[in-house]
Amino acid sequence: MNQEKQNQVYLHFEFADGEKTITPVIFTQPKEIIVANKVEEVYQALERVQQAVDSGFYAAGYVAYEAAAAFHPTYNTINSNLHQPLVWFGIFDRITNQSLHSRMDYRLSNWIPNISKQVYKEKFSTIQQHLRKKATNQVNYTIRMHAHFEGDAFSFYEQLKRAQAANYTCYVQTEEHHIVSASPELFFRIKEGKVITRPMAGTAKRGKTHEEDKKNREALRQSEKNKVENKLIVDLLCKDLEHVAKKGTVKIPQLYEIEQYPTVFQMTSTVTADLKTDSHLTDIFQALFPSASMTGDPKDKTMEIIREVETSPRGVYSGAIGYITPQQEAVFNVPIRTVVIHDETGHAEYGVGGGITINSTSDDEYDEILTKAAVLKDKRSTFQLLESMRLENGEYFLFEEHLNRLVNSSQYFKIPIEMKYIINVLDDYANKHTVGVQKVRLLVSETGSVQVEGEEISLAKSTSRPVTIATSPIMKEDIFLYHKTTNRSVYENHKVTEQDIYDTLLWNEENELTEFTNGNLVVEWGGSYYTPPVSCGLLPGTFRSYLLKEQIIEEKILKKNDLGKFTRIWFINSVRKWVPIHIIGL
Repeated sequence: MNQEKQNQVYLHFEFADGEKTITPVIFTQPKEIIVANKVEEVYQALERVQQAVDSGFYAAGYVAYEAAAAFHPTYNTINSNLHQPLVWFGIFDRITNQSLHSRMDYRLSNWIPNISKQVYKEKFSTIQQHLRKKATNQVNYTIRMHAHFEGDAFSFYEQLKRAQAANYTCYVQTEEHHIVSASPELFFRIKEGKVITRPMAGTAKRGKTHEEDKKNREALRQSEKNKVENKLIVDLLCKDLEHVAKKGTVKIPQLYEIEQYPTVFQMTSTVTADLKTDSHLTDIFQALFPSASMTGDPKDKTMEIIREVETSPRGVYSGAIGYITPQQEAVFNVPIRTVVIHDETGHAEYGVGGGITINSTSDDEYDEILTKAAVLKDKRSTFQLLESMRLENGEYFLFEEHLNRLVNSSQYFKIPIEMKYIINVLDDYANKHTVGVQKVRLLVSETGSVQVEGEEISLAKSTSRPVTIATSPIMKEDIFLYHKTTNRSVYENHKVTEQDIYDTLLWNEENELTEFTNGNLVVEWGGSYYTPPVSCGLLPGTFRSYLLKEQIIEEKILKKNDLGKFTRIWFINSVRKWVPIHIIGL
């Protein structure tokens, strides 16, 4: 192997352990690269990996989906146009702490599916025919998305990892490819003679608000369709594990657990077993590969159907990526949410799909694909939870409402908070500022650290303040509209910064009025007081919620062309309360 290319090899794993603690495991400077380019070379390559591990070395790399035929000749796959090895492993003498850092930006063109929605429906119909004939119980049907990539692939990995917040992410730089994986799914973990698998089947989109999120989570939990899909995979895994497990040790300690990720909820189960003492790497792969969650039941017939309906090889996607230690500990993910970049051409490929059963519908499955692909576009920056409160003569206005909203958002973003500590910090600040009116900002970082700061404010005058209307709409799918955080890019991008303008009135892509950049909207119309519903794309302000609870205001969709019909308009929030406004140019 070219020495220069060998020096470029870098593998960075961030896999959760049994306690869900993530400690980076990094490999550089391989002593040897073991590669299989043909099916008949796969078994020998994995035996060489096992020999290296038995000799005291670490092994890290991947097995592509198309390697399956090496373990079972009846596992048919598409082998043409696969521009990467079937097996690739580096052999290393140690784990290093030589971590990369995001050095540059990157650019991605728009992701283009390799088939249209109409073609997807036709393929879906073919699968349904097989299901009705009972040739299989479930088919994991996947498509490819393509884009052109330029720039720093590790920066892309950091962004994808952040957007997915998954437990089995990794970055693999081989001689010719970058593999960027933000997988939430564990294929298998082997430690002290035990094997753990965590098949993932069943997906639901995250809600935008705390309430919608709870509803979507519960709908997935109660979904019989998703439970059937998940149980089919669990049963198949149990059957697979029997080949390498001690008799009677295959167990299902967890069934239908709902896991939360930034863009989706996933239904996950856990299957465990005690391994036979003579089980080796090749035995594990022969028993389990490819993951049941990426094929269906029975595997052989289902993989025939997959070959019939899919138009290109899967490659690393839905294969396995991981590492093995000299202590015979091994951990591999199922490479979903994974992008493979060809260095020379910049071509990037992303596989995505879902399990189809007899109860599935084409529209739902296609929507699920789009939901799973949303992570590719989710550029999530660092932020803090924020509560801005009115402190008047040592007393917080709507204190409980602010804390409840904070708890809801912390649960939504999986941010750890210690409420007793937060209350104590706020109380200490209030006890030191018992005279006057202050705006107090409570900031909670993504790790749970707390900061409180405040400043005196002058009471708003009763005179009307001038505001203007945003020149372009907000997109109501932006989740940061529904949670108060320091990520205010959506507001900054739409705020008009003309001199003497108090604030900017926002509206969405359906020409519905939403809120101001720093407060909610209330209007008087026909003798009643209205505020737009949260579903239009706005923050559920604490003062707004209080006024709704007291039935002082009510929700109503308000259109841009309604502006001239209102008797009066107010900017409201819990710090300034009611501020009368008038719109410039109306």
